Amino acid sequence: MNPAIIPIGKTFMSTGLPLFAGTNHRVANLEESTITFGRKEIELAEFEMPGLMKTREEYGNTKPLAGARITGSLHMTIQTAVLIETLIDLGADVRWASCNIFSTQDHAAAAIVQGRADAAGIPVYAWKGETLEEYWWCTLQALDWGNDVSPTLIVDDGGDATLLIHLGYEYEVKGEKPDPSTASNEEERVILQIIADVQDAKGMNYWHQFAKTVRGVSEETTTGVHRLYQRMQDNSLLFPAINVNDAVTKSKFDNVYGCRHSLVDAVMRATDVMLSGKRALVCGFGDVGKGSVQALQGQQARVAVTEVDPICALQACMSGLEVTTVEIALEQTDIFVTATGNKDIITAAHMSKMKHNAIVCNIGHFDNEIGVADLEEMLIAGDVEKIEIKPQVHEWRFLKSTHGPNNGPHSVIILAEGRLVNLGCATGHPSLVMSASFTNQTLAQIELNENAETIGKKVVTLPKALDEKVALLHLSKFGAELTTLSTDQASYIGVTPQGPYKPEHYRY
Repeated sequence: MNPAIIPIGKTFMSTGLPLFAGTNHRVANLEESTITFGRKEIELAEFEMPGLMKTREEYGNTKPLAGARITGSLHMTIQTAVLIETLIDLGADVRWASCNIFSTQDHAAAAIVQGRADAAGIPVYAWKGETLEEYWWCTLQALDWGNDVSPTLIVDDGGDATLLIHLGYEYEVKGEKPDPSTASNEEERVILQIIADVQDAKGMNYWHQFAKTVRGVSEETTTGVHRLYQRMQDNSLLFPAINVNDAVTKSKFDNVYGCRHSLVDAVMRATDVMLSGKRALVCGFGDVGKGSVQALQGQQARVAVTEVDPICALQACMSGLEVTTVEIALEQTDIFVTATGNKDIITAAHMSKMKHNAIVCNIGHFDNEIGVADLEEMLIAGDVEKIEIKPQVHEWRFLKSTHGPNNGPHSVIILAEGRLVNLGCATGHPSLVMSASFTNQTLAQIELNENAETIGKKVVTLPKALDEKVALLHLSKFGAELTTLSTDQASYIGVTPQGPYKPEHYRY
């Protein structure tokens, strides 16, 4: 790891890293070739991200984010690098960590630490292949601005930065120290430990400053949005939140079109298997599931889905798909894809009954859609064997099974340790898709910076007019020519010629 950090005082768990690093970055390396590669890919991405580039043109002179301190917890990829530099160009100071232990593109992180000819680099704490302990350490570093200074805005993906602030604050309010031994899983244990260590180092008011200074968070994905709505409902939300995920130009582009591109890209890079003719089961037929199904159908796989929502299930039926359950499909399916945002979708017990060398992967959010933690316990007990085929591709052999060749042990192939397969085994969504998502993020950050008091401690979505604006900023990339309504036509359907053209509740 680069750079060399001299530990001062207590280090965090097994990382060997000081709890508060007091350094300006932590990335895989800062070799000149890595930085050059990252900068070149950023330049290529900029050409494919017209929304962000036009946002720079529109707001670059007025600097609507001047004075803002933005902490980002979002995949540190080339596309995210373009977002970061857009926020900087709009006046913000920025610190960043990834939101996934496997998703960082190390050349992107290096290029952002180095900066551009016209802008200094920023603190980045991210590298591909972090441990859980390192991951949460990185999140803390991105949140801590030093000298008892906290961020004023947060860009979050999955809600981890927001979660750490809220849990830390709640323990301070209760005057309690968390006990990691009470955790129900390894990640919760790490979170409780980092909060306990912060209390030891900073006392019982460290997280109170965040409650006072953070003006709001813009949340990128479904799981994080669910967390925010839960906090709004129980009145525990500390600051305003903008639900970026449910902007149409995010949910459709990222979740449908992005997954349609990147799912099969990841599976084929990881396994080199022929998808045509294979039986595939997609768990969940929301936007992510819909894109995943389209991707697999595009390869002529035979696709079925699972669902709990009768409306989504009916949509699947009307799309000519079989709607079934994991249990029914277990022994016939070649490829399993989880896309629910929920937990315990495919368990170790399920995998013990799958056909030999079935491929199992996740394109939902968390790592707990697939029961990898249960497999790790079986590994300790000697019931399974874990074999690394290559990084983020593992064969799990069930030693007591008779489902394999010659009625012997059988295996399943798990991709990206059950985490996001498109970022663990490929490069995530393409730049054009992320341009739509990240233009929404940029506009949300401006809105929070300027109007947090008006929003209040609740979760809102961007107005329809801004959603349409994001789409408009991208149309020139396709050479599209919009029809213009006459005043009479607009009046006839109850809109203005400039839009917005649909009511807030309209489903695209």
